Amino acid sequence: MPKRILQGTVTSDKNEQTVTVLVERRFTHPMMKKTVRFTKKYRAHDPENVFKVGDQVRIEECAPISKTKRWRVVTEASA
Repeated sequence: MPKRILQGTVTSDKNEQTVTVLVERRFTHPMMKKTVRFTKKYRAHDPENVFKVGDQVRIEECAPISKTKRWRVVTEASA
């Protein structure tokens, strides 16, 4: 199975080696035909603490690192 890669914005970098990433998904509602925005926060592993609040990053699925971390920061997303 290929690993999922998501793109989002770092909302918190207060924890050691962890960043919180807000990922927004947009889709058209099947009946109302209106664009719906759905957001979810993921905790991602950042071993060197290089990413700060506001950075656009890509995160990749990985094996569980801790109780809440199942994602790893891959790279900074290109604008």
